[in-house]
Formats: sequence, C-alpha cells, structure tokens
Amino acid sequence: MKMAAPLLAGLFLLLGGGTAAALAAAAPSAKAQPAAGGAVEAHPPAAPSRAADLYQQHCAACHAPTRYGAMGPALLPDNLARLRKAEAVKVIAEGRTATQMPGFAAQLSKDEIAAIADWIYTPVTPEPRWSDADIVASRIQHVDPATLSDKPVFDADPLNLFLVVEAGDHHVSVLDGDKLEPIHRFQSRFALHGGPKFAADGRYVFFASRDGWITKFDLWNLKVVAEVRAGINTRNVAASPDGRHVAVANYLPHNIVLLDGELGLIKTIEAGDRDGKQTSRVSAVYDASPRQSFIAALKDVPEVWEISYTKAVEDIPTGFIHDYKQREGSFIPGYLNPRRTILAEPLDDFFFTQDYSELMGASRAGVGQVVNLDVRKKIADLPLDGMPHLGSGVTWEWTDAAGKVRTVMASTNLKAAEVTVIDMQSWEVIRRIRTRGPGFFLRSHRSSPYAFVDSMMSAEARHILQVIDKRSLEVVKEIAAPPGRTLAHVEFTRDGRYALASLWEDEGAVIVYDAHSLDEIKRLPMRKPVGKYNVWNKITREEGTSH
Repeated sequence: MKMAAPLLAGLFLLLGGGTAAALAAAAPSAKAQPAAGGAVEAHPPAAPSRAADLYQQHCAACHAPTRYGAMGPALLPDNLARLRKAEAVKVIAEGRTATQMPGFAAQLSKDEIAAIADWIYTPVTPEPRWSDADIVASRIQHVDPATLSDKPVFDADPLNLFLVVEAGDHHVSVLDGDKLEPIHRFQSRFALHGGPKFAADGRYVFFASRDGWITKFDLWNLKVVAEVRAGINTRNVAASPDGRHVAVANYLPHNIVLLDGELGLIKTIEAGDRDGKQTSRVSAVYDASPRQSFIAALKDVPEVWEISYTKAVEDIPTGFIHDYKQREGSFIPGYLNPRRTILAEPLDDFFFTQDYSELMGASRAGVGQVVNLDVRKKIADLPLDGMPHLGSGVTWEWTDAAGKVRTVMASTNLKAAEVTVIDMQSWEVIRRIRTRGPGFFLRSHRSSPYAFVDSMMSAEARHILQVIDKRSLEVVKEIAAPPGRTLAHVEFTRDGRYALASLWEDEGAVIVYDAHSLDEIKRLPMRKPVGKYNVWNKITREEGTSH
C-alpha cells in the first residue's frame, strides 16, 4: 500500500505543524540518536504488534520511530492532550476539508485506524529525552538579521498592532489596531501556547509551540528570524525586555531552557527539588522585569524559582552557610541559577503584583497562597474555591461603600461559575460575582469601566460573554453568539476604545466592540482565533490584560 506519505502529511496537518521543509531540515534523524549527548531511542511499551507495525509503516518517517516528532509533530500523550482520540480517529478515516489530509477509510480498516490512534496516545518508555545537543542541532536561521530594516515596513502604529493566533490552520495574523484590518499573515508552528512574548520596543516577539519550537519573529519586518526546538512538550516562553534572555518552561523533559536573544542555547536547568529526589514538570515561566528575573512555577514540587538574568545579583547560598558576610559555606552564582522559595503546596498558576514583589498562586486542587518573593515565603492564604485561573487575572482601582479606594484583583475560575474579586492589601475576598459558567479569560483596560468574562468551560453558556461593571461589581450586560459556539478572549486596543473578542470556531471571526457603548462594530473572518495580543498592552503590562 503506497499511502504512507499522504497519511503522514495528513497527521501532520491534523495536529498542526510549521513549514514541512523547515521541520524536516531541523529535526534529528528518525533513527536512533547517539547515546552520548543525544536523544536516545525510546521503545514503546508492550502493545499489540499490529499497532506498532502500523505506526512504523505509516507514521515513523515523519513523526520518528521514537514519536518525538520530525517533519511532523510529536505523537505523545501529553502533546495530544487537547486532541480527543475520537477526533483523531475521525480525521484519519474521513480526512479534513481544505487540507492535504485525505480520508483512509477505504484503504485502512476501522480496527487499523483505531490501532494507530491508540498507539499515538500510549506513553513511551523510557521517558523521552531532549538533550543540549538536540537543541543546538535543531536551530534554524531563517533570515540574516543584517538584511532587516531598522524601521517598520508598514504605515500602521507598531505599538497598536495585534497578533491573532489562528489555531484552525496554525497561522498568525497581524492586525492594524487603528484601522482594525489585517496587514499580514504567516504560518506558525503546531499549537502555539502561552501567548507571544514581546521585547520592550515591540519589535521582536517570541512564540512557543506545544511541540517545543521557539520562534523569533521580527514584527517590524514581518519575518520569522530564527527557530529552535527547546523541548518535546513545552508550556510557554518568557523574554527579558531587552530580548537578550529567553526562558522556556517544559513539561518534557522536566527542565527550563535558557536561550539568548538569537535563540542560541545558554544552558538547561533540570527542574527538581533542592534535595535532588524528585523532578518536576514546569507549569510556566514569567518575566518579572522590575526584578530582572524569570519566575518559574513547578507543577510537581512545592517550590517557586526565581532566575535572575542580570549579573548584578548576589550569589545563591547552597546547603549550610556558617557566615554569609565571610562567605563561609557553599555558594553558586546568582546569574541564571534558580533561587528557591520552599512552600507547603505546589503552585502552577500565578498572578503578580505590579512591582512583582508578591505573587498569588494556586494549585490545581484550588489551594491559594500569597508568596513574598523578597522574603521568599508564604505570607497569606487565599480563600479560593474550585480551580481559580489566576494567570488570567486583572486589577483595577475600586471605591468601596465607605469611599475607600482599594486595588482589587479579579480572577476567573475553571470549575466554579464565578469571578472572584480580592483586596490586594488584606487578601480578602470582596465579592464573588456569579457568572453563566466556569470561565477562562477576564480582560479589561484602565480606560474602560468594564471587564469582560467568558464562560467557555460551560457546555451550555460558552457562547456568552458577560460584561462586569468595575464600579458596582455587577454583571450589566451579556453578549451572545449563536448557541453551541464559543465567544471568548477579549483584548483591547492600545487606547482602550475597542474590545476585540474571538468567535472561537474554525470558520470564526474576531468581533470588534465599542468598549463603552458595547455595540458591535465589525467582524474579521478568522480560522479559530484563539487569542489576540496587543503590543502596547503587553509591553506596558497594562493592568487589564494578563502578563
């Protein structure tokens, strides 16, 4: 049966992926990697031999015998977490409209299609590795930086651009935030995650894909500059304001990868507890620019890490220290090494105060804590229920009934139908605003009286956006798409005049609303626009958007 290449290309498109030629050029050989310094060949666990044979015959050439990914993305359970197995079976059988993915129901039996799907969702043993040598070998230089203009090649305000991540066909659109029109569109890697991160002037932006690819994009020249594969399963990327340090949080391997501004490898740091007994997935890494450091959340270990990217930082003591002043004891450099805050519970979702001296964190069990990063300890508990999504939190100044002005923070909840409003001085809950259902995103702008919240975790209400008055802390309006669709992820223009929402469908749209009258202004057709990111709001850390 001469169908391997179409099936492989189909799976590549089913799961996403960047330019096939670039992926093929960058990926390590599909054969076993050298044991010294390279990735080792992983042997899948015992399973029906037919499934393994089908995978090797039809999938291994593009996705590697190890399933780490090559021309196509990695086919590992964690990487496929957001793709339901039933959907994978359906697409393999029926193909996918407007892609190169044909249907194989006529060539493969239902059992064979099911066997391929089962196999790619089966864990690989031993656990896959991605070494420093693999990272270095994967790097692609797409454009010579010396050939790029030092001024924008378009007329739009470069600080009022939006990047719209379109998951439907794995592209990114660049929108003019004044004219509210697209000016450019380019293909991205598979399943971008964690949001793009900008350098301080907004020129360079860094993307991370689920498959570990880090992309550096020149927004002034509208070109991909370089790429590197920093892991096998990646959560997100963070960048220092000067763009010279880039940090990558990985689920697989259990590490943080530090890159320079050209995506060259600086070092990898294994994520584990201070005793060296347990490694951990890294849930996320954040840039804390006022501290000139990255803050990392470890999912499986009760520690928060701070990694300074300035050399003007004190050394880090390790083990027993007899005298700090006399430096009697063991120390490691503070530059690009983790400084640990030891906690009672792991935290994998953070919200920071504006000066980054404190973070609010929550575990997946809903345990909330306030951690002071200067004294490196918990200073308060957060009375949170369900599964708060603190990473989507926003702040604003609120005047209570007694006329006292307070800074409050509000967060959605992935399990509870509420927005929780917290006083950021006392850490007490001021209000629990009932919503249509569990939500993921909350957005506002300092010039807007409103905050927009979705209910996208609700099967019945995911098509409804609710508008909260930031003064009364009440829902004052609902905006609805047709039932069964998803309306979510609001982002404001630089001046806060317009709010853009995603109609989260394959044949979807970015819908523009007047941020004061709440009237719909226009629609821009998009392929499943999962997120929109305004340059100004991101680089200024606007209080109404996530950091």
